[in-house]
Amino acid sequence: MTHLNSERKDVMLSPSLLSSDFADLTSSVREAEQGGAEWLHIDVMDGHFVPNITVGPLLVESLRPVTELTLDVHLMIEDPDAFIPQFVKAGADVITVHQEACIHLNRTIAHLKSLGVKAGVAINPATPLGLLEEILPDVDMVLLMSVNPGFAGQAFLPSLFRRARTLRSWIEREGYECLIEADGGIKLENVAQVYEAGVGVIVSGSGVFDTPNPGETLKQMRRACEATKFVKV
Repeated sequence: MTHLNSERKDVMLSPSLLSSDFADLTSSVREAEQGGAEWLHIDVMDGHFVPNITVGPLLVESLRPVTELTLDVHLMIEDPDAFIPQFVKAGADVITVHQEACIHLNRTIAHLKSLGVKAGVAINPATPLGLLEEILPDVDMVLLMSVNPGFAGQAFLPSLFRRARTLRSWIEREGYECLIEADGGIKLENVAQVYEAGVGVIVSGSGVFDTPNPGETLKQMRRACEATKFVKV
């Protein structure tokens, strides 16, 4: 599994399978691999926490034997604690839960770590960053949503830039071992700005899989990020 280290200055790409061809997922995985992606982002929605229903542990289980990429599972569900063991057993490497869905967030993060996976916490665009202050020392990653979660193909919210820079400043100041991931509306035309704001893991769904050549798009995204400068606060 990819090592999680907040000091990394090279971008990690996590194409979201939500926008891929579900009738031929293996081909989408191969396109991600050929494009140099390190992770695969898997969006899990329950129709309650967000107004959409997507996939479950069986998809993760089916992907695990066909790729060595890090399986980056994003739980957009009301009761993540009840399903975490199933996703771990299925082969998830990183599991991210929503701050808004967890009444006892410390307990949930501890539960994830006790099961041997990396623990992430996601936060919606309108949720104050300050609500993460107490959990930052304990998580491996923070996922900043740059759309309101629930559907692929939404327009990017530019407040992500300010939020990522603020979060990066906290992480750098305190010396936390915590990556920043961003998800929603990220495409080739804005990926460098997202990276420059301090985001180390880039999620892109329609920005990759709705292009004629997803593998080449991923390579172009990496080149765009490498041509800029990862923020150092």
